[in-house]
Amino acid sequence: MTVKITKDGVPALLKAIKDLTSKEVLVGIPDTAAGRDDGDAISNAEIGYLMETGSPTQNIPPRPHLVPGVESARDKIEKRMKTGAQAALSGKSSDADATLTAVGIVAENAVKVKITEGPFAPLSPVTIAKRNAKGRTGTKPLIDTGQYRRAITHVVRKKGE
Repeated sequence: MTVKITKDGVPALLKAIKDLTSKEVLVGIPDTAAGRDDGDAISNAEIGYLMETGSPTQNIPPRPHLVPGVESARDKIEKRMKTGAQAALSGKSSDADATLTAVGIVAENAVKVKITEGPFAPLSPVTIAKRNAKGRTGTKPLIDTGQYRRAITHVVRKKGE
């Protein structure tokens, strides 16, 4: 009995797997989007860190939203990654970026939902008074002008860059 190979798909398979595993998705605020329109000296990235971890010296309680937001989308992310892995196993390396971009969008939107819905420690009366003095009436933590929430994004990049 003779076996004839008409097409060797192993190189394409290996390339697809390498493409998928050599990249990562980051969700948050990249340096290029860290600035603010209101002239505030603190950047969106710094605001995110302060809100995520809190600052006892500034009387700011932690309001975790990045990690819990991404965690809340775990099932959707795993489903997308499974589809991407199956595409890689079929030798479709072009699907790696599309898979990781889709995962990034899912995670980014989950963080934005977490920012909108909370729950978080309520704002202090001092913070509410400062907002009112600026003509703002909102009392939701993490949402004042909306700039921070709009700055949440994702990037797909090679690992270690």
